[in-house]
Amino acid sequence: MPRPVTLFTGQWADLPLKTVASLAADMRYDGLELACWGDHFNVQQALKLKPYCRDRHALLADSGLRCWAISNHLVGQAICDRVDIRHKSILPKHVWGRGDAEGVAKRAATELADTARAAGKMQVPVVNGFTGSSVWHMLYSFPPTSQKMIDAGFKDFARRFNPILNVFKREGIKFALEVHPTEIAYDLETTQRAIDAVDGHESFCFNFDPSHLLWQGIDPAEFITRFGSRIAHVHMKDVAVNRSAAKGGTASILGGHLPFGHPRRAWDFRSVGRGDVDFDAIIRSLNAIDYRGPLSVEWEDPGMDRLHGAAESCEYVKSVDFLPAATAFDAAFER
Repeated sequence: MPRPVTLFTGQWADLPLKTVASLAADMRYDGLELACWGDHFNVQQALKLKPYCRDRHALLADSGLRCWAISNHLVGQAICDRVDIRHKSILPKHVWGRGDAEGVAKRAATELADTARAAGKMQVPVVNGFTGSSVWHMLYSFPPTSQKMIDAGFKDFARRFNPILNVFKREGIKFALEVHPTEIAYDLETTQRAIDAVDGHESFCFNFDPSHLLWQGIDPAEFITRFGSRIAHVHMKDVAVNRSAAKGGTASILGGHLPFGHPRRAWDFRSVGRGDVDFDAIIRSLNAIDYRGPLSVEWEDPGMDRLHGAAESCEYVKSVDFLPAATAFDAAFER
């Protein structure tokens, strides 16, 4: 069977889950990847209210949908970050508390561990998310940044995340980091370094997203080849690199502090199939590692109506997905 095509609800959390489910069904999605914000999935209610997870599944089933993963990116971001006022807008009130940085980080860690427990009750195998990073602000090494300082950042990540990953292991759930700028892992080199930092913890996996790799100048298919055994979930998300901006524009690949959608940005997100991501290469690479999980559309395009974009993205993903060959095309000539 083709892989299920799902819609990540993070960009739809302004709408009630029932509304999103109905829209997704009309667009011919097979399921939803539930964000742990809005009213889509509440971690604490899942733990405290016995019928909560059953009711979530029933709500989806009413629209003919299923759930293979939940996602708690926002809480994860605060665990290793240098917490500041920006985090207040993305965190639950009980995690933000009084905004004391170390307290926020510890409460966020507790909430992510609770998300593993909630996923167990929801009977989904994967929690997608972020880690944050205490060394992202050192991306450019001036004032001079020593390797000792970077090493300390990865040790901080390991110190904070190993206890969380142990909860994931006990619950039989995979934590799937979305490799992404501002996280402890944002390219192939830092991905390997993060794996090494947690001693290859079996619950530390990845939510593959090609868009953030491509605009950094990395071949997304190479990520699949190198880390295929740890890919637990896949986002289908597109991005366009502004070639004219790259050759002589006014904004660098770092963005120039321009908002998404600005015509002078050097890159921007696009509806799936309308950007520069080579999805054929990605499907072939996923087939090579025998990935059978969902292909989850994370829809972002600042220049397009989201209902139009999500509908066309579902159709596009279904059209580009294919199963690997069951036999060699020239098998008839074998002797």
